[in-house]
Amino acid sequence: MVDYEVTIFTGSLDQATSYNEVYIKLVGTDGESHRTRLIDYKGSSAFIRGAVSDFTVSCSVSIGKLVLIELDKQRFLFFPEEDWFPAKVVIKSPEGDTYTVPIYRWITDSKVHRYKEGTALRVFEDNHRHGSNSREEELKRRKEEYRWDVYKEGIPHCIKATNPCSLPPEVRFSFTKTVQFTFTALEGMIKLRLEGLADCKTKWKDMHHLNQAFWHKTHMADYVQKHWKEDVFFGYQYLNGINPMLIRRCMALPSNFPVTDDMVFPRGQSSLEEEMKKGNIFLVDYKLLDGVKPSVINGKKQYLMAPLVLLHKTPQDQLMPIAIQLKQTPADDNPIFFPTDSEYDWLIAKIFVRSADFNVHELNVHLLRTHLLAEVFTVSLLRNVPMVHPLYKLLIPHTRYTLQINILARLLLISKTGVFTKFSASGGEGMITILKRSMASMTYSSLCIPEDIAERGLKDLPNFNYRDDGLRLWDIINRFVQEVLGYYYKNDAEVKQDSELQKWISDIFVHGFLSKKNTGIPQSFTSVTELVKFVTMVIFTCSAQHAAVNSGQYDFDGWMPNAPTSLQRPPPTKKGTTNEATMLDTFPDVNATVHGMAVVWLLSKQSTDFAPLGHYPKNHFTEETPCKLIKKFQERLEEFEASVKARNGILEVPYTYLIPSEVENSVAL
Repeated sequence: MVDYEVTIFTGSLDQATSYNEVYIKLVGTDGESHRTRLIDYKGSSAFIRGAVSDFTVSCSVSIGKLVLIELDKQRFLFFPEEDWFPAKVVIKSPEGDTYTVPIYRWITDSKVHRYKEGTALRVFEDNHRHGSNSREEELKRRKEEYRWDVYKEGIPHCIKATNPCSLPPEVRFSFTKTVQFTFTALEGMIKLRLEGLADCKTKWKDMHHLNQAFWHKTHMADYVQKHWKEDVFFGYQYLNGINPMLIRRCMALPSNFPVTDDMVFPRGQSSLEEEMKKGNIFLVDYKLLDGVKPSVINGKKQYLMAPLVLLHKTPQDQLMPIAIQLKQTPADDNPIFFPTDSEYDWLIAKIFVRSADFNVHELNVHLLRTHLLAEVFTVSLLRNVPMVHPLYKLLIPHTRYTLQINILARLLLISKTGVFTKFSASGGEGMITILKRSMASMTYSSLCIPEDIAERGLKDLPNFNYRDDGLRLWDIINRFVQEVLGYYYKNDAEVKQDSELQKWISDIFVHGFLSKKNTGIPQSFTSVTELVKFVTMVIFTCSAQHAAVNSGQYDFDGWMPNAPTSLQRPPPTKKGTTNEATMLDTFPDVNATVHGMAVVWLLSKQSTDFAPLGHYPKNHFTEETPCKLIKKFQERLEEFEASVKARNGILEVPYTYLIPSEVENSVAL
């Protein structure tokens, strides 16, 4: 007889405990053990939350190298069948070899479940070494669990699920996350002291009335409230606010933006041509919104403009707005506004821009380019790549909670009765128009921050902290991905012949980018370099990019005048007609304002089971080399964080959204 030492690690998730009987079978290259009930001195507490329990499985002869294990659990006497969350199983063979089997899945029934030994294998290696059908069985089951669906034509496809409960349990929120998420929205209303205002369909009486509603303030939200009217802060937000994705260097004015030198340089101190040659003129064009049908809120028509904004980098390295046109087509009733106009003419022009920016940010920059793409990456991974594959091990931490949060967004935010639909100017029909237009213009290069920054001509723009931190993080992630994938793929031929890898990217091309070749998204991988770049983009999108455009939502949008969800009066058709009263009339009603505040509060609220970038509580890798590479990755992130904090220490407005310890590993909120 030979003995195998088996250690079962039960996960530390809430409700991971099971008092059912647990059975195991070891399957090796030369044989298999009998199905054995796992019993130790702990008795019924062997599989409680966080338990580490040791057992012995005896075989008549050695089973060779471990290939997989079979686990099942059965009801004990009159106890009910209970869900169980095993984290991993470690087996020490009589030959002295140690095998690790990562699981990290809920077992909710009494069926037999098969799990591969944890050495990361590509498909051709697995077939060569073991000739096992377990891999195909796993993917067949997953393709039944994770099915594609079409939410709306013209946008990325999504998971087929009616509600979070229809998802497989291993991808749902933890109990802690579920409870916190459920109560955070209510907490938002209460903590913000908005519960008495949520049904109020009247206008704001005055700014004091609005100030009273804005009771809860973060440090940054307080700064925004104090500085939102200032031109320098208006320009700052295009670089370091929650939407740094639209600004680009302007080398020639658009033909529909007839700004002249005397309009923006009235004293003749410079000219647009000279400043453009120097690289000092920048443009933000909201043409994406042109002709979008705005919503109706509280029975009132809303207004959503498609502005053009011209900005100038001053000798003091400040980015200042110098001209705003609120509609795309020049006309006598579409004046161009300037800082030299009256206080409220200029302010109302900036308010319309900020409202446009809110709607583009939420739908294009935030929802489409992080949430919906992350869902595509996740569904394709779960359908096409088995747990034993190195790509699965590398990417699965960056998919955590993504499917459930997106289902909740479709149910609670963008559905017919969703908060965004009911209280934003682009809710309803306009929302789908914007998403389709955004999708039509999305490119692979725009998802890769080094190329995106270069294409927008922003490499040398000063005080651009999103760019500086984002490029550093991209490089750190890219180096990590290169090292890990380089360990498994020694040449381009190995990438080409990995059918699971190819199915993953093919599904992404078809279901995520709707088979459009002009996006630049690869349809297949032909080299290690190509694979590394794409996986870097996936991790960056799901972690850093999402953090950059999500985490500061309450900071910048909590104070409504800086980011109105909607506006209910048309913009002025001539100058000299705007004052504080007309500004208040233009702002969204009280209920629209407070629901918007509560939503951005919810979306900015970090949960206690937050998993920061580079930290993998469920480490699927078992080999020494990738585990060491993860450690190096964490060390580089720590070094980067120290440098960012040192820089922030001398800034009037610290940029914190890409500090690694504040960046969630996945699109989890």
